[in-house]
Amino acid sequence: MAARRFRLIAAVAALGAGLLAAGPAAADPAATVTVNARAGLATVSDTAVGVNHAVWDSQLGTDSVADLYAKAGVGMMRYPGGSYGDIYHWKDNTAPGGYVAPNTDFDTFMGGAHRAGAQPIIIADYGSGTPQEAADWVRYANVTKGYGAKYWEIGNELYGNGHYGANWEADQHTDKSPTAYANGVVAYAEAMKAVDPTIKIGAVLTTPANWPDGLVGSGDSATWNQTVLSIAAAHIDFVILHWYPTGSTAADELSRPDQVNDMIYLVRQEIGRYAGGRDIGIALTETNTAVGMDTQPGALFAAETYASLLANGVFTVDWWDTHNGPTTVSTVAGQTDYGDSGLLSSGTCVNGTCEPALNTPFAPYYAVSMLGSFARPGDQFVTAGSDRSSVNAYAVRRANGDLALLLVNKDPDNARTVAIDYVGYTPSNAVPTVSTFANGASSITTTTAGTASGQTLPPYSLTTVLLRPASPTTGQPAAPAQPAAGAVTDRSATISWPASGAGLKYEVYRQVGTTSEELGETTGTSLAVGNLLPGTWYTVNVLARDGSGAVSWSSPPLTFTTTAPAVSTCSVRYTDSNDWASGFVGSVDITNTGTATLDGWTLAFTWPTPFQQVTSGWNGTWTQNGTSVVVTGTGPLTPNAGVSAGFVASYSGPNVPPIAFTLNGTVCTAGGTSAR
Repeated sequence: MAARRFRLIAAVAALGAGLLAAGPAAADPAATVTVNARAGLATVSDTAVGVNHAVWDSQLGTDSVADLYAKAGVGMMRYPGGSYGDIYHWKDNTAPGGYVAPNTDFDTFMGGAHRAGAQPIIIADYGSGTPQEAADWVRYANVTKGYGAKYWEIGNELYGNGHYGANWEADQHTDKSPTAYANGVVAYAEAMKAVDPTIKIGAVLTTPANWPDGLVGSGDSATWNQTVLSIAAAHIDFVILHWYPTGSTAADELSRPDQVNDMIYLVRQEIGRYAGGRDIGIALTETNTAVGMDTQPGALFAAETYASLLANGVFTVDWWDTHNGPTTVSTVAGQTDYGDSGLLSSGTCVNGTCEPALNTPFAPYYAVSMLGSFARPGDQFVTAGSDRSSVNAYAVRRANGDLALLLVNKDPDNARTVAIDYVGYTPSNAVPTVSTFANGASSITTTTAGTASGQTLPPYSLTTVLLRPASPTTGQPAAPAQPAAGAVTDRSATISWPASGAGLKYEVYRQVGTTSEELGETTGTSLAVGNLLPGTWYTVNVLARDGSGAVSWSSPPLTFTTTAPAVSTCSVRYTDSNDWASGFVGSVDITNTGTATLDGWTLAFTWPTPFQQVTSGWNGTWTQNGTSVVVTGTGPLTPNAGVSAGFVASYSGPNVPPIAFTLNGTVCTAGGTSAR
């Protein structure tokens, strides 16, 4: 994304600030946070905490910026800057139609990245470049200069090239379809990997529930993601997402990270459909907020966005951007917000109001810095959660046995007392080390405070708590490696994993919120589990226990979804036939495959997320209560006869399709699903 797009949402930011200032929310009671060390999530990569840098930024590669990023623990830096990636030519450091600041060439960028201790992620020019130009860049970077630049994106937001109506991304190709882009990715990948086969190539996808996700363009047979993956999946190593929620208030914006689990689940489902078993990673290379960009809402949003995405296995999250400049000045939670999407002040002015001195960190910088010290490379996220909407919690377990918590108080007016419970972990009685970034602060404060079981969070704050284990953790078994699911049916699955040592017993747990439900144990390396529910998403972990009772770390998580039954007296086909990225027209085709006539029929299903809502329907009476949907029809449904009922639904988050349907209480087989 180029800087100009943030000016389009400046009015939204100002509106959000005004609504925020209208009055405080009602206070929640004290919160209880539960940390479940048995429920392991993703392991933090060395590129996890990332930022964007741009050739139009005169501070690119300077020691002052590099040192600020080194201090924050930044592990990845993106170049040459959003939409500039599709107009930038590295050989002569030009971007026709755009501005390139002096001393911002590739070597200068790499000098800053190396000083910061960060790896580069580079956008190869698809919009106005060629595969040969990109291959020459790889040769210069990794053969001539020995930079070891591993990660290369093929273009920026190419779905914004006009094919779907909106036209902000430069693309000089006559054919601007996803098919043309996918074929281009293949050509770029082949040319670039011929120079250095060790590099990783990324292709641009659309983010679930964000335009133009779900749309089928003129002349296309499928969506952007389906088309790109069906052609290019065998040639890429990761996919690229951008995420810019546009909540109208701070509270709305701060609720958006709750969508991340479903968002990444859908992306993995799409990858799995086309990858043929290849391990394709996910990078989120741009994100920012529409409300309080420079103030505490931006900091809280940044912390939760990084943490939730990294816990889901995204290997880098890159904030947009380093410097951007002020747009609209407002007051947010008592602090001046400049509508500047940069992490650092540009030191410039708008309408007579000037930002702080050049390179003064804004609030989100401190959030990025806290993430860099909270979730270090090699740490494993474990499940954590709160019983109050005003408090969120994240946790990581470290190789030395330490546990770190990130606690977020989203209440702008009230402190929160938090009681902390642990499952699968016993902290020491030592007073923990606590770091806090509070509203209006210009630094992170670190002290020893509270206890392992209780902390007080200032209003609108980020707090990290570092805990030591009650006893040494040496000598425990190695954690089992990535488990897999096989023979998945509507009611059962077989979980298997590589052996992690001799003489061990393995325990398999299902994640249920912040608790774990043991599904079984075995001395072997597989376990058949039953009594599952059709069309249900299950996340499980495997732990190893030795003869002395010592327990390993959790395995990486495995997520699988049970199917519809193979045999039933009814069949349902679900179709998303016309999607516009915030709603769709759908239908359910119902067939009576039994031997008895149904005098009337009632079909029921449950949306997998709280973001989906039926707004109208036909050929039946449609009702929705919470996430449960019921459609009732009249008249007989004879054996082998069918009926089709249609509906319109809206969605405000990832649109995960339902799998299990019941007809008059009987779970039906799947007659097929056509979902965007």
